[in-house]
Amino acid sequence: MQYVNFTFALLVMSLLWVASPVSAESGSFPNDLARVELPFPSAMGLQTEVPRDSSLPDHPRILLLRGEEITLREKVESDPLWSRVHRQILDKCALFLKQAPLERRLVGRRLLDRSREALRRIFYLSYAFRMTGNRAFLARAEDEMRAVAAFPDWNPSHFLDVAEMTMALAIGYDWLFHELSPEAKALIRDSIVQKGLLPSLEPAYSKWTKVDHNWNQVCNAGMAYGALAVYEDHPELSTRILDRAVQSIRLPMGAYQPDGAYPEGYGYWGYGTSFNVLFISGYEKAFRTTFSTTGTEGFLRTAYYILHMVGPTGECFNYSDSTAKATANPAQFWFAEKLKDPSVLYWEKRFLETGKGADDRLLPALLVWGAGIRSSSIPTPAQLMWVGRGKNPVALMRTSWKDPYAIFVGIKGGSPSVNHGHMDVGSFVMEAEGERWAMDFGLQDYNSLEQKGVDLWNMSQNSPRWRVFRYTNFVHNTLTVNGALQKVEGYSPLLSSSSGEDFTHCILDLTSLYQDHLISARRGIAIRDKSYVIVRDEVIPKQHAIVRWTMLTGARVTKIGPTWVELAKNGKKLVLKVTEPSSIKIET
Repeated sequence: MQYVNFTFALLVMSLLWVASPVSAESGSFPNDLARVELPFPSAMGLQTEVPRDSSLPDHPRILLLRGEEITLREKVESDPLWSRVHRQILDKCALFLKQAPLERRLVGRRLLDRSREALRRIFYLSYAFRMTGNRAFLARAEDEMRAVAAFPDWNPSHFLDVAEMTMALAIGYDWLFHELSPEAKALIRDSIVQKGLLPSLEPAYSKWTKVDHNWNQVCNAGMAYGALAVYEDHPELSTRILDRAVQSIRLPMGAYQPDGAYPEGYGYWGYGTSFNVLFISGYEKAFRTTFSTTGTEGFLRTAYYILHMVGPTGECFNYSDSTAKATANPAQFWFAEKLKDPSVLYWEKRFLETGKGADDRLLPALLVWGAGIRSSSIPTPAQLMWVGRGKNPVALMRTSWKDPYAIFVGIKGGSPSVNHGHMDVGSFVMEAEGERWAMDFGLQDYNSLEQKGVDLWNMSQNSPRWRVFRYTNFVHNTLTVNGALQKVEGYSPLLSSSSGEDFTHCILDLTSLYQDHLISARRGIAIRDKSYVIVRDEVIPKQHAIVRWTMLTGARVTKIGPTWVELAKNGKKLVLKVTEPSSIKIET
């Protein structure tokens, strides 16, 4: 067995070695290496339709019932951080008053930036009016709703655009119902039905009901809010939409099984999970019941996934289509209340204190869900390691929460075939001394690729997607064998992990990603003695093979010797040492 130990760009640093076929050995890694069976219980729980034995409350009925703004105002005023967030919303609304209403403008094939801005403006302005009574906010919210209601359509060919626009008008219509003019109410209500709900029933525009990723979550939430808003005028249509959502949204909720790892990564967690929470919260408030999570228990556990995904630098483990920028996630406040664990808000508190998340279009929901939690009572998390199995398993480990110079490592298994996936199986990020040393390029703007004719959403092995530089294994912190791409349909399970005082580790089986060239491939990564990181790869080739080990870094790299390099960044240094084998070639 050939194995290589690495102890511890933009450059891409590569280490090449030749692996020769030998008989397989066992026991090289610590702990049990038996394949883990990954349970995926049925996504369908107990509820299949909305309650038929309860009437909906009067408007407002979505998220914040009539009169509840009084209690919310008291909670906001009693906490300095929540008061600051409240003031940020009002300040934004003051700026909205000086700007022109939104106009219809496509970016490539998408209207999504207009829909998102509509949601931000209408949600903020509706909140501001309910909390202050300032009728300038009411008038501007009505103007914004009239403007987007006048669009000829909301671009149903890219249905996320419709979903967010429908949610925007649903919140404004519901929250301002008793103040809007009859003419405005009729216009907005008709637009919700004609441009939102009815197109969602057409087969050409409703494929998202059958998928298990963010499209399902966002679109079901948007349509459900539209249905709740116009329920008394269109009871049969609204009931049909809501029944569909109750059943369909369990598909993506099942994707969090068994531990809470979100297959699409940090960025799309903030999208899909937030809208899933909006759906559940809106459903529970309107029908005064609890939405069952039977069969989807991993959904509630996902709060710990997103908590551990951020390193001491404040950047996230940005695998798949995600940037490294981390920000406050409003949905985390809902989870904190459900779990009765405010420690999951560790990063939210810090981000809000520094202004990260101040422009989030869902910011009013943060206060609706979180104002009852005292920001001063948010504790430091207890666990230093979190491991999540599932479709895209991850392991996240650190030496401390309080030390800004702590070591942090995130590593992933899974498959390139997941929604928004890259050929990044086995890839890792690493931080120490307040710097990110091993990094990931992450997201590239979709429109920039689509405008060049790239068939970006074709996930087959020979797709043009895998000719995009940053999507391949060549530029991720993983292995490349004989210059070949990883297998799209390959899957890497998490074999074992441990968390101890002096040794924390995780092992992945990468074999199926390289099945044309290797009999076996395993990667282990560990933090030892809270002072250094070990990356260990064991490969058994079918024939002689050239194996390329890559680490992407933003540091300046200096080669010290045949098996040593020094990384320098912001006056700090990190040494990378190859322990075995000795016959390698280091390139930058």
